Amino acid sequence: MAENTPKNTDGIWKRAEIETPCVKICQIHPTERICVGCLRTLDEIGNWSRMTPEDRRAVMAELPARAPRLSQRRGGRAARQAE
Repeated sequence: MAENTPKNTDGIWKRAEIETPCVKICQIHPTERICVGCLRTLDEIGNWSRMTPEDRRAVMAELPARAPRLSQRRGGRAARQAE
């Protein structure tokens, strides 16, 4: 009788290249047009698998500078008290 245990295929999907910055919080900010999770643009997300390692490193280097673009003013009572 054959076993129905799945084979370990992790090695197939591992490549010696830069990992994706995706954190599985995929939502595009309506004004800034970047993902609130990984901070990449839609073009960068769509082209990621076709980018060279150098292009990916360049995008990764830019991501920290994009974070402040998503800081939002607090709403509600706390925002009114801060004014």
